[in-house]
Amino acid sequence: MAFEDLLEDPVIQKYLHELVGPKGMPVAAAPPDGEVTDEELAEELDLELNDVRRALFILYENDLASYRRLRDEDSGWLTYLWTFEYDNIPENLEEEMYRLYDALEDRQEYERNHEFYLCEICSIRFEFGEAMDFGFECPECGSPLESMDNDRLVNAMDDRLDALEDELNIDADA
Repeated sequence: MAFEDLLEDPVIQKYLHELVGPKGMPVAAAPPDGEVTDEELAEELDLELNDVRRALFILYENDLASYRRLRDEDSGWLTYLWTFEYDNIPENLEEEMYRLYDALEDRQEYERNHEFYLCEICSIRFEFGEAMDFGFECPECGSPLESMDNDRLVNAMDDRLDALEDELNIDADA
């Protein structure tokens, strides 16, 4: 898939934005063909050099960019030539989805296996043991803590897990 096709996908745009943030998005959204230096990118995109470098290293850490170093014979300075490797994006997104799935499963188990109490004034949630330690009174405002029904939250997690299982072709019964 070409860079242009990948970058038109809103999911991929959001993924890149989450990685590099708003200051790095111009770097991620305009990958040049071939090699480019950080200075060239900064000048071309009219960005601060530190913002460009930060974005490039984040992309590098996520296997979306690589570099090679050249040493200037006269000055000894190193020049980094960057290449964008967005072919790895679909695989990275799939790994993110698996991480999300595992985290959501863990959180759902936690929600199912604990009893919670809520201060309706402060909107602070406590586990049963914490609520008991505070005498079922909010430590912030002194209001009584009410038993909290988290069935809607657990059901929403069920729905999201089902959707992820479909997307990732996971057999939940296996």
